[in-house]
Amino acid sequence: MAWVILVLSGVFEAVWATALGKSDGFTKLWPTVVFAVALIVSMAGLAVAMRDLPTGTAYAVWVAVGASLTAGYAMATGDEPVSIARILLILGIVACVVGLKLVTPDVPVPDAPIPDAPEGDPQPGRG
Repeated sequence: MAWVILVLSGVFEAVWATALGKSDGFTKLWPTVVFAVALIVSMAGLAVAMRDLPTGTAYAVWVAVGASLTAGYAMATGDEPVSIARILLILGIVACVVGLKLVTPDVPVPDAPIPDAPEGDPQPGRG
């Protein structure tokens, strides 16, 4: 489930990145609203996915999904030029995401242990 949440969060990253570009420096209301909502959803989903996935892997996949979709959308709408090289490079990013999925074990990330506190220390592991 963490992978599904992570990919959906990457989709929302593409939404907020595109809306940010359309907001014209936060001077247009609706793109700014879409940016803010998509940003919150995207970050929240990333945080939830990182409960069960390694941080580096989760962040790399999140960025790759968002960047690939943002660039693909920009090419599809004519905002950016389309070329074979650009398409192949974006497919390379997608291939790397698939590779990370294949080499990442499906086990929860363990919490870091907090060392035992000296007697009388009210905050173990701090100080």
